[in-house]
Amino acid sequence: MEAKAITRFVRVSPVKARLIADQIRGKAIGEALNVIKFCPQDAGSLVGKTLQSALANAQGKEGIDFDRLKVSKIWIDGGPFWKRFLPRSMGRATRIRKRLSHITIVLSDGK
Repeated sequence: MEAKAITRFVRVSPVKARLIADQIRGKAIGEALNVIKFCPQDAGSLVGKTLQSALANAQGKEGIDFDRLKVSKIWIDGGPFWKRFLPRSMGRATRIRKRLSHITIVLSDGK
């Protein structure tokens, strides 16, 4: 059985969030939660919230073996940009793109 959680429009760069996703991909749920707990990056808390949501979704389903539960799939997609402008010299402006992410986590017990 599988349980899935998606968090959309998260205010973190996809590149930074993918560093955390690579660390927990394929790990058991307890080990993944420990990695997230001691992760110093801010993206770790956002990925951790999505992981907790996927775990709560798994508890709502029947027939899932929690001892064998692991992070089977995790991916971070890029979302839209927040476009901002920074004034520069001589009346010019520089575009600043604040990046958003979509975090998807799928938990599986291997059945």
